[in-house]
Amino acid sequence: MSADPLAPVPAAVLPAEPPAAPARGLKAFLGRHQRAIVVVGSILTAGIIVALLWGRRDEFATAIREVSLPILLLTTALQTLGLVSRSESWHHAVRAAGATVSRRILFRASAMQVLGSVINGQLGVAMRIAALRRSSPEVTPKIPTLVAAEFPIVAVELAFAAVASFTLVGPLGIPWWTPIVAFVLAGGVAYGMRHLSRRPGRDFWAGLKVLEHPRDATLLTLALMVAILCQILRNWMLLHAVGVDASFWDATAVLIAVATLAQLPTGPAAGAAAALLILGDQGAAAAAAAGVLMTATGVMGGAMFAAWSGTDQLLAYRAAGRATAGRPATRRNRRDD
Repeated sequence: MSADPLAPVPAAVLPAEPPAAPARGLKAFLGRHQRAIVVVGSILTAGIIVALLWGRRDEFATAIREVSLPILLLTTALQTLGLVSRSESWHHAVRAAGATVSRRILFRASAMQVLGSVINGQLGVAMRIAALRRSSPEVTPKIPTLVAAEFPIVAVELAFAAVASFTLVGPLGIPWWTPIVAFVLAGGVAYGMRHLSRRPGRDFWAGLKVLEHPRDATLLTLALMVAILCQILRNWMLLHAVGVDASFWDATAVLIAVATLAQLPTGPAAGAAAALLILGDQGAAAAAAAGVLMTATGVMGGAMFAAWSGTDQLLAYRAAGRATAGRPATRRNRRDD
């Protein structure tokens, strides 16, 4: 007896639907709600800090008031110098990747990172890459190459952080051998990227070419070293200005903590959270005050850099306008002669 083609197929015979991949779903959710996550994370982080310091709000206000104007101006200048040095390191990475854009134009694009980094580090990187491509698409590599050009900078920063990570052993109670493991991993990452930079045929690998040029790689590293030292010195000065007896290594540990927390949706509260995490035992109110001032001077230093970028861009537009306006007049004069 033949089977009825219209009869329902038993459930056991039907093909099972593929299970939803949790990681893929989580990634899609984070991509759709990235802004909301950053806002909520920033508010939660700030709320936790306020709750911890509410009973010490007078001490916090006093610590803020004790910082003199010259210290604020000097630390803001250090932050600006650090941003310029980081832009110089990016210049070497992008030039090795094949860009012929001038340093001046690249620095203007780099200033856009300052605006986005206040909210999230990845947003800042995306903004400066977009600004560079929009301003000079003919003399800059494609976006995949520019994205990859960020990786050598990250690798050098990881190496510096690994070397200095011994400063976290005491404050965070991590095992003494952790810095050694971190340094070996950072070296492995750099070696792997140098190997990938030799692979032909893809725009992405071209962004790693700076690792094959000893001169550019050295200059990139030196520029990043200057930037990092500027930020450490700024942290050290602000910590002492609010009354925290912090060493140079304490200021380094705070910088590493800030860079780590900045990868999370902590927003502008990352500075205060990092200072509390590392030096809260020396005075929570003073440490948080120093962290807030780190964020404030970071914003002011970035604003100075962005102001230069906007002014320079305006002057360039005016110069181009005058040059364009002068050409027809020259032709008319020649016809009159």
